[in-house]
Amino acid sequence: MNNSGPWISISALLGATSVIMGAFAAHGLENRVDEKALGWIKTGAQYQMFHALAILGWALWLQSSQSHGRDLGTLPGWGFTLGTLIFSGTLYAMSFGAPRWLGAITPIGGTLLIAAWLIMGWQAAGQAGPKSGP
Repeated sequence: MNNSGPWISISALLGATSVIMGAFAAHGLENRVDEKALGWIKTGAQYQMFHALAILGWALWLQSSQSHGRDLGTLPGWGFTLGTLIFSGTLYAMSFGAPRWLGAITPIGGTLLIAAWLIMGWQAAGQAGPKSGP
């Protein structure tokens, strides 16, 4: 069963909204918000794009692994997706005037992103050898 399609769609949506947020920050918000808020949007958009691409790469690897009879599970995809939504989402929200205490939640997103990268690396290490079993 190939379940990489939804992850590719999530990657595309995150990538597109990253470009939208970056363009909005560069053209729609300049001189309307302070530099700190502009920096939050730029950081959020940058991390969002990096992880949209990470999801895409992971989804393609997932697709390839499944075609060879291996199941990687969905933990990296969920970690990248939820981590991006929390990390970038809280930065965007604060830049648009949400309470600054949301900044205390931002590291939860970052932790999920780190965990997703580590899980993906762990999976890659497990995929390095020949497939065992019948």
